[in-house]
Amino acid sequence: MYPDFYHLLKSLFGIEIPVLSLFKTFGFLVAMAFFAGGYVIYSELKRKEQLGIIGFTIDEITTGKKASIFDYLIASIIGFLVGYKFIGMLINWKEASPDPLSYMFSNHGNLMIGLLLAVAAVVYKFIENKKSSAEGIVVKKVKTYPHTRVGDIAVIAAIGGFTGAKIFNALETWDSFIQDPMGSLLSSSGLTFYGGLIVATFALWYYARKIKLDFRHLCDAAAPALILAYGIGRLGCQISGDGDWGIYNAAYTTDQHYKVVPATQTFEQQALLYKDHINSHFKANESVPHSYFKAPSILPIWMVAYNYPHNVNNVGIEMKDCQDNYCSVLPIPVFPTPLYELLMGLLIFFILWKLRKRFDIPLSIFSIYLILNGIERFLIEQIRVNSTYNWGWLQPTQAEIIAVCISLCGVLLFVFRKKIDTLLPKTIINQ
Repeated sequence: MYPDFYHLLKSLFGIEIPVLSLFKTFGFLVAMAFFAGGYVIYSELKRKEQLGIIGFTIDEITTGKKASIFDYLIASIIGFLVGYKFIGMLINWKEASPDPLSYMFSNHGNLMIGLLLAVAAVVYKFIENKKSSAEGIVVKKVKTYPHTRVGDIAVIAAIGGFTGAKIFNALETWDSFIQDPMGSLLSSSGLTFYGGLIVATFALWYYARKIKLDFRHLCDAAAPALILAYGIGRLGCQISGDGDWGIYNAAYTTDQHYKVVPATQTFEQQALLYKDHINSHFKANESVPHSYFKAPSILPIWMVAYNYPHNVNNVGIEMKDCQDNYCSVLPIPVFPTPLYELLMGLLIFFILWKLRKRFDIPLSIFSIYLILNGIERFLIEQIRVNSTYNWGWLQPTQAEIIAVCISLCGVLLFVFRKKIDTLLPKTIINQ
């Protein structure tokens, strides 16, 4: 596993740059997911603009105004935070590298550099404002196309997605959440995708109304982007080993050299051998989810059984002679479900990308996305470990319930999309 860029470069190229342990591979790939998704939305909105499906708004931009005290205050706060937190984190990288996010929300930092950058930000703001206000106040009317607002869309999606993912994860893992609410909320792990999708959707609906963009077209443009970003995010889960993996594969075990090899014992014998590890994740007398599946000759073993050595959450047993921050490995390999979701995500993306030009009725692509996304998540839940609800003879997970609802919504949306298109007023944004 490569929990951070220090381990990545050290493992692949033998290069050791300890300060790079600050930069986590999962966070990097999540950022890449947003960039990739943003580019897809940008391309789709621009294509729809060129076809005349969506247009522009006329906005007034005022330049040359003198900066207010509030403007200088904001500049100083931003400068202070950059110096106090970000540069402070680089200086104190040994302290911050195990959990940079917790460091960011702590009271640790570099006060002197924070104050210096706050002053520098105010001086820079003053100089720039003096240049821009030299010609006086100028009011311009400009055409603003939706594709130019992709940056705002990405930020809103990120904030709404992270908030929703944390809320739904807290609901899904309530017992552990109430033991340490703040630690759970501020942790970089523990994210529920569907929670993020739901909250981000409502946030973007509100924003689309504000900028007079037909939300249905935004949904269609975002559908391929969402599944592509999701797949890239799952790649981050796989590379960092963030714990979002599947059930145990009893056909294999981890040997003394931490390699995955065929098991010579039953799962029950392995579970007894590693009972401390098992008991830390499952309640007493609780059935431990597992399956027995040997890799076909055409597949490498790691495709069906992986033990996530040096995983970022330090889950598993301790690796002897390991001296860094990530010294754990799973004693019993699991199904690498993030890898499966990456592959399925890419497949769904290419399907949506091929179909996007074949439908003229709004919400067609988005409804297909909902159907396929729900099917994908429901299937993967069959080999993932998640908290379940006790409904008598049925014990679904939160993700399974939402996946079924989303797929059904997608089917209904696709069936009635023509009627919806005739009933809803068209948003006219060309002025």
